[in-house]
Amino acid sequence: MDGYGTQDARGTQANPVPPPAGPPDVPARPAYLPQQPRPAVADWLNEPRPEVRPGIWRYGYSLPKAARARGKLSPVAVIGLVIPLVVGMIVWSFWKRGVIPYQWTLLRLFTPDDWWYGGSLVAPKEAGRGADALVAYNGIFFVVLGFAMSRLGSWPQACRYYFERRRQPARALLALLAALLTLSFVFPSAFPGVGWDPAPIVDPIFSLTYAISGSTSLFSSLLFVYGVYTALVLLFTWPFARVGGWWPLARTWLAARDRGKDERSPQPAPDEPRARWPELRAAGQHEAADILTAEVLAGRMNDVDCARVAHAWTQARSPARIAAFADAVRRQGAAALVHPSGARDLPGRGARHDLLAGQVRIGRWAGGDRTPLAYGGVGAALGTETLGTSLLVVGPSGSGKTRHVIAPVVESLALQALTGRCAVVAVCAAGTALAPDSAFDVVVRIGNPASVHDLDPYAESDDPDEAAAFLAEALAGDLDTMGVQRAATALAQLLGPYRAAYGAFPSLPVLRELLEGERVALADLREALADERHLAMRRELDARLRQTGAPADPAPALADRLALLDRPAFADFFGAGDDTIRPFSLRAVAHHPLRVRIDLPEHGHEEASRLITRLVLAQFTAVVRDTGRAHFAGLVLDDATGVVTAESLHRTQRLRSLNAGVVLALRTVADVPEPLHGPLYGAVGCRMALSGVTTWDGGRFTAAWGTEWVETRDVAQHTVFADQPMTRAIHALRKLVTGRAVTTDAVTVRQVERERWSASELAHAVPPGHAVLSLTSVTGEHAPPLLVDLRG
Repeated sequence: MDGYGTQDARGTQANPVPPPAGPPDVPARPAYLPQQPRPAVADWLNEPRPEVRPGIWRYGYSLPKAARARGKLSPVAVIGLVIPLVVGMIVWSFWKRGVIPYQWTLLRLFTPDDWWYGGSLVAPKEAGRGADALVAYNGIFFVVLGFAMSRLGSWPQACRYYFERRRQPARALLALLAALLTLSFVFPSAFPGVGWDPAPIVDPIFSLTYAISGSTSLFSSLLFVYGVYTALVLLFTWPFARVGGWWPLARTWLAARDRGKDERSPQPAPDEPRARWPELRAAGQHEAADILTAEVLAGRMNDVDCARVAHAWTQARSPARIAAFADAVRRQGAAALVHPSGARDLPGRGARHDLLAGQVRIGRWAGGDRTPLAYGGVGAALGTETLGTSLLVVGPSGSGKTRHVIAPVVESLALQALTGRCAVVAVCAAGTALAPDSAFDVVVRIGNPASVHDLDPYAESDDPDEAAAFLAEALAGDLDTMGVQRAATALAQLLGPYRAAYGAFPSLPVLRELLEGERVALADLREALADERHLAMRRELDARLRQTGAPADPAPALADRLALLDRPAFADFFGAGDDTIRPFSLRAVAHHPLRVRIDLPEHGHEEASRLITRLVLAQFTAVVRDTGRAHFAGLVLDDATGVVTAESLHRTQRLRSLNAGVVLALRTVADVPEPLHGPLYGAVGCRMALSGVTTWDGGRFTAAWGTEWVETRDVAQHTVFADQPMTRAIHALRKLVTGRAVTTDAVTVRQVERERWSASELAHAVPPGHAVLSLTSVTGEHAPPLLVDLRG
C-alpha cells in the first residue's frame, strides 16, 4: 500500500495516478438505487458472521425459522415419546406377573430340560440353578425390551435434538446428567436418597454366571466383582461420552491451558467484542488497539477504515511490518494506511456491503419447495470467493442486469479496493450508471477528447509474442476464416523487428501501414535493421515480406479489422496521441489495488467497442498470471456481446487458481458463437438467468445445471366392486348421496430423475425482478440453482 501507478509503453515509471479530471461526474446514484443506510460501526463490527454456504449474506445470519423448527419436538413427537414408554411398562408388568410365559421366548431353547416343570422354571431346591436362570431371564428380557422401545416412536429424534444440537460444554453437561441418571437405576445403593429398586442388570449377570459355572468361588473374588462393576459403568457411560463429546471437550480445555501458559502468544477472551480489536491485543499491540477502539467508539472510523486496518494487520507478518503498522496507527489513527488515492469511502452507495466478509447483497433467496431450509428467506450475496470462479449473467434488456447485478458488484469491488484487498476493471458503454467518476482511480474514455487517460494496446509488454497475442485475440478472435495463432504470428513478425529498430512498439496507424504492405514503411523498417545485431529480426521481417500478397496471408484481414480503431475519433488514443494523455496499462491492476473504468465509444462504433473489449479481456487474463499478487483482481464486462472466444474461455478457466475472476453480462446466449456455448457454461462457476430469457437460452442453463433425484407420489383411484348384497346396497346408497362411485386410492412412491430447472420454467415461471442463480466457490462448495428476488 505504499503507492501505485502505471507505466507507459516505453517502460518508464509514470507518476501515481490521481483521481481523474474531466467532464463533471454523473449522478452519484440513479433514482432507482437509493442511498443505503448503514449501521453504527461498533455494532457492525460486533455482529456475528458465521461460516455458511456460498451465496448467503453472512452479516447477522441466523438459521431461518423453518430450519430451526425442524429440530423441535412437535406435539406428535411428544406423543411418540409417551406411547412406547407406556407400552414398555405394560409389557414389563405382564412379564413380571407371568402373563407372558417364559416358554414363548427363544431362550427356552438354551436351558436344560431339568430346569423346567410344567412349562415354568422349578424352585431352587428342586432344580438348583433354576432360580438364577429366572433372574437372568428377567435381565435379558429387560434389556431387549428397553432396546426395542428406544427404537420406536420419537426417541431417536429426541436424543438427536437434546444432545447433538447442543453446544459444548452444555452438550457434555447434559450427557453427564443423563449418564448419572442411568447409573442410578443400575446401582441405586451408590446414590444416597434414591429409593427405587435396581434395574435387573447386575443380579442377572451374577445369576447367569452362577447358572453357567455352577460354582460360587468367583463371587468371593473382589477382582471379579469390581471388574464386573467397572465394566458395567464403562458400558453405560460410553454412549453418553460419545454423544456429549467429552474427549473433544477435554482436548479443547487442555489446549487452552497450554496456550495460557505461553505468555508470548496470549489469546483474546472469547467474548471480547471485535470493536475492541482483540487480534491486536492478543499480539501485544495494546496501544494501537486502544487508539482504534477510541476511533470506533467516537464514530471517526467507517466500515472501509475498519476493513482496511484489519486487512493491513493480516498482512503484517514480520516484526518490521508490525512496527510500521503500529507507528501508522499511532500517527494517523482512523486514516492509517489509507488508499493511495486518499479516498476512505465512495461518494454514494446503492447496495448493502459487508466489507469484513467481502460480500455485497443483491437480493433475497425466495422460499419454496426447491429452496433448502438454510437459504429460505435469507439474503443473497456475492463475494470474491464466488466471483473467483467467474460469473455469467444472461437476461434481456430491461431485466435488471446492470441495475441489480453489475452495478452492485462493481461498487463492492471498488470498496474492497479501498481496503487493499481487490483491484477492479469495469468496461461499459459511455453513460452507463455504474458509479461516479470520483469512485475510480483511472477513467479511460476512449474516443472522448476530454479523457485524461489512454489505453495501452500492448499492456506495457516488452515481449513481441505476448503483444502480438493480445492484438491477435482482439482482431481475429471472432473470425472463423483465420486462426488466432496465424494472426499472432503475422503480427509478431512486424512487432518484433519494429521494437528492435525503434525501441518501442508501433502505434496502431503505423501497424496498419505495415500490415497493408506499405512499401515505404517496410523499406524504412528494413533499413533500420541493417545492423548485424538485428540479423534475427531481419529474417522475421523477410519472412513477413515473402507472405505479402499470398492468398493465405492474414495481414490484409488484420489491417481491415485494425482500421476500425484507426479512425479520426480515436486519433489521440492507443499510443498515437501527445503527452497530454497518460497511457494506462492493465498490468498495473496485477500489482496495485486500482479502481479502473473503461468507457467504450459512443453509438456508431459498435464493432470497435467489441474489439476493444476483446483486447481488454485478453490483456486481463494474461497480466493476472503475474506471481506475488495478494489482492483479488476482477474484470466486469457490462456487455460481453461478441467478446467470448475459444482462447478467452481457456484463460478464464485458469483464473480461479490465480485469485481473479470475470463477470460476463449477455442479453442472450446467441451473442456467443454456438460452438462455444458448452465451453462458456463450463468455464464459469456461477450462472444467473434473469427473468425473460428465451426457452433456447433456458435450455443451455438446464443442460448446465443437470438433474436431481426427487421423490414422487402417484395416486390412482380404483373403483371398488362389492361381492356381498349388503355391501353393494351400501355402495349404491353412498353413490346416490355423494354422486361419486366408491373408490380406493393406490399410492405409488418412487425416485425419479428430474431437471433442476426446465427451459420452460426459466422462460415463463421466473417472476419479473427475479433470477435463478447457482454459485460455486473457489474451494469447491456449491449452491444449487435457486430463485432470487433481486428487489428484496
